[in-house]
Amino acid sequence: MSEKRDFYEVLGLARDAAPDDIRKAYRQAALKYHPDRNPGDTSAESRFKEATEAYQVLSDEEKRRRYDQFGHAGLEGMGGGFDGDIFSHFQDIFSEFFGGFGGAGQRRRRGGPARGQDIRVQQRLSLRDALLGCKREVVLRTPVACEECSGSGAKPGTKRKPCGTCGGAGQVSTSRGFVMFTQTCPECSGEGSVIKTPCATCKGFGAVEKTRKVVVNFPAGIDGGQRLRVPGQGMPGAQGAPPGDLYVDVDLAADERFERDGLDLVTRAPISFVDAALGSTIKLDLPDETTVDVEIPAGVQPGEVISVKGKGAPRIDGRGRGALQVIVQVEVPRNLSPAAQELLRQFQDEVAKHHGGAKAATA
Repeated sequence: MSEKRDFYEVLGLARDAAPDDIRKAYRQAALKYHPDRNPGDTSAESRFKEATEAYQVLSDEEKRRRYDQFGHAGLEGMGGGFDGDIFSHFQDIFSEFFGGFGGAGQRRRRGGPARGQDIRVQQRLSLRDALLGCKREVVLRTPVACEECSGSGAKPGTKRKPCGTCGGAGQVSTSRGFVMFTQTCPECSGEGSVIKTPCATCKGFGAVEKTRKVVVNFPAGIDGGQRLRVPGQGMPGAQGAPPGDLYVDVDLAADERFERDGLDLVTRAPISFVDAALGSTIKLDLPDETTVDVEIPAGVQPGEVISVKGKGAPRIDGRGRGALQVIVQVEVPRNLSPAAQELLRQFQDEVAKHHGGAKAATA
């Protein structure tokens, strides 16, 4: 089996392509290689599937980030590829690009009712929870499949009937000269079937609104701006079709002592003038409930950054951690006692003598 081509190469895009450019490139490729336009051409069908897989990855922010970082290997376990009927896997793409166009819509109707819509929510995490990983209950107020009719919308003991207008296809076609026009069936609104006796509980909608809780696992190292996908927790599908997915956008709450910069943790460490001059070791408590000893070299300057490798945020894939970046802040004492002032004057004289002697020796 030949190695997969680069997804950017498949769609003819630069690696910094904007989302709109990705959509346009995919639409052009899909229209060119669509099986309905190339009947019996296995090469075109292969190109069509290749372009669709590339679009499915590059149009998803999280999948694109992992692909840019790790290539095809980074998509393992994320649903980066597909199996089986391509139309059943990418109905949302085709409904946008080809809905009402004919081929793709007809194939989807033959495959059964459309899956449910996706839901997108936001969840705020503390820095500690983001570093350690956690579980959170996300509360949703959404329609769920009606238990009375099992989501069919028809009264128990009855069934939906094939639409007499479209014959169950969900679409009707009319010809004008040599051109065939296809549109959604006005009788069944594209469902392909109608309800003669609706369910009393859901009034024929096949779903009722309820509050439900979804437990979401946030992996250790997740950062603000990233998105998690929870399969099957979106809106219910029509007529018992599979539900959509839940997408959770992560928002990181501000921390009093630490900031996150990618995989690095940044903090400010106040030290005394004496410790800055002589050097010292300070102990810092990190957000993940561990501690680290930071070596302050003698003569460190205010604002200097000391980097401690392996003490930052963990990578989501488990391959190491970032660094802890400690910004040194030298504290100047206020309201010195007369004795302390005298000692500092002596210190100043001693430093001046030392520097003066060093300069004379150099000359």
